Amino acid sequence: MNTPQKMDGASLNISAENRAQLKQLFPSVFTEKVDDKGKLVERVDFEKLKAEMGTFTDAFETRRERYGMDWPGKKEALKLIQTPSAATLKPCREESVNFDTTENLFIEGDNLEVLKLLQKSYYGKVKMIYIDPPYNTGKEFIYPDNYSESLETYLEYAGLIDGEGKRFSTNTPNEGRFHTKWLNMMYPRLYLARNLLRDDGVIFISIDDHEVSNLRKLCDEIFGEENFNTCITRVTGTPTGGGNNAFVNEIDYVLVYSKNSNPLIEGLPMSEGDAKIYDQEDEFGRYLTRPLRRTGGEDRREDRPSMFFALKAPDGTDIYPYGPTGYESRWICGLNKYNELVNNHLIEWKKVNKKG
Repeated sequence: MNTPQKMDGASLNISAENRAQLKQLFPSVFTEKVDDKGKLVERVDFEKLKAEMGTFTDAFETRRERYGMDWPGKKEALKLIQTPSAATLKPCREESVNFDTTENLFIEGDNLEVLKLLQKSYYGKVKMIYIDPPYNTGKEFIYPDNYSESLETYLEYAGLIDGEGKRFSTNTPNEGRFHTKWLNMMYPRLYLARNLLRDDGVIFISIDDHEVSNLRKLCDEIFGEENFNTCITRVTGTPTGGGNNAFVNEIDYVLVYSKNSNPLIEGLPMSEGDAKIYDQEDEFGRYLTRPLRRTGGEDRREDRPSMFFALKAPDGTDIYPYGPTGYESRWICGLNKYNELVNNHLIEWKKVNKKG
């Protein structure tokens, strides 16, 4: 027996439907703004909409354009960075282990206030920072409406209400996942974190696909685009999505930035299993050898013609990549890359006598 579809009893919201259709046609004209009540809402940039439709106005044509990242509240976030903290770190000897002799320090408190307090003692002295900020998925991070209030209000947000009964705001699904609040929260913290790094210091920042693009732009501004090292992909083992969505996500990311462009990052010590694979050693360390000729699929000259060329062997002969049956194959790289491998001592010649 089919159950009748339950109706909500309300007529179609024409305004919301029109906005949805407009957003489908012109997504770039929607932006986040603060209304008269201080509420963050999604608005339409009508000047930009006119430009999208080919109708330019004097106001739009005289608008100053520049490359960069901007959002509501950025100026206030910059002011917040410059506002000194009057907070004090209080030692907890009763909760500590070897308080007078330990070389470790655990600080509990609002991270923005703590970052400010650490500026005097640790400015330019920290070698590595790892942070795992809120991913801004729409429900998990708390941010005060008046974010110039810092430690006092943060320490009283049990139940999301401060000592005066003032409610904190949360990025709930009903309110929408606004990027602006997240950016206002992250900007001063990343700025102050950079101050703490040594010249050879590195910061690792975990994030997922909700804000990875904004975080990358934010870090490019704070640390410098040239100081981006890599984006590490990490398998989470916890799929998200599914249901009616054909796509699921099983990864998040770690962005790596440095104070300067040439940090020294070393790998982990070699395990016993690694040692069995990297079974050769010279003055540059342990290594393994693999053929330079491409094997497997797409291994023929016509697949990558630029990778079919002669290499000069130590005895002066020209060596070409030929397959087992005599067909013209190809190398795994071009000539420029091969020369780079040579300069880095990553090419080894071996003369092999094959029977038959």
